[in-house]
Amino acid sequence: MSAPKAAARAAQDSRGFEIAARVGYVVLGIVHLVIAGIAVSVAVGGGGEADQGGAMEQIRKAPAGVFLLWFIVIGLLALAVWQVTEAILERNPDSKKKWGYRVKYVGTALIYLAIAGTALVYALGGQSDSSESTQTFSARLMAAPGGIFLVALVGVLVAAIGAAFVVRGLTRGFEKHLALPAGLPRKGIVTFGVVGYIAKGIAVAIAGILFIVAAITHDPETAGGLDAALHALAELPFGRVILWIIGVGLGIYGVYCFARARYAQM
Repeated sequence: MSAPKAAARAAQDSRGFEIAARVGYVVLGIVHLVIAGIAVSVAVGGGGEADQGGAMEQIRKAPAGVFLLWFIVIGLLALAVWQVTEAILERNPDSKKKWGYRVKYVGTALIYLAIAGTALVYALGGQSDSSESTQTFSARLMAAPGGIFLVALVGVLVAAIGAAFVVRGLTRGFEKHLALPAGLPRKGIVTFGVVGYIAKGIAVAIAGILFIVAAITHDPETAGGLDAALHALAELPFGRVILWIIGVGLGIYGVYCFARARYAQM
């Protein structure tokens, strides 16, 4: 066994590391619950940024909020490292599927690291405007050779990730990664997973569509992250009703993350 695989195997055999990774799912659930609350607030005419930055700001304002932010950083770092070990140890005999899963694990790890990075910024007393950062990124990308195509490509990729979440919810593809008990708890957890994945997928897909619109209109200010997507949705006919439903769905995804912390196959 190569040195990287040996190190990955040693990490996965560590009970303490497994517990830390499961804690990562707990903090992921907390973040989604806070985002869900902000999304519902936007739906009923309130304010707030319905994204990771907005969630971290709300958490920092809570009692012992800075402690909780450090808890989020540590949990998500552990979960990201666990995903990397999964990529290294991928055992699928089909080489094409093996590399596909490895890309998925690494991509998931990068997402967890990005959220952990946002939590770290707020834990250290800073702040982050994800919508402004996204617009700046889009503007710089558009200024590059072939930039319009690149922005559109980013939009397509983000929309595809959102669609993948929806498909995973509809097909219950997430279920194979869970070690669920038989009976009613299993049905409830799976139902939460279905609703949560679909709601999150719709929100992410809308963010991707905004990138595509930015490319078509040559307007980087149109692009935005999750917060921009949910606010854009609120401006549509019946958008606030849909946003309210998505907010509840994101909250259900948060609850599903708590169940995954207990029952995920690690």
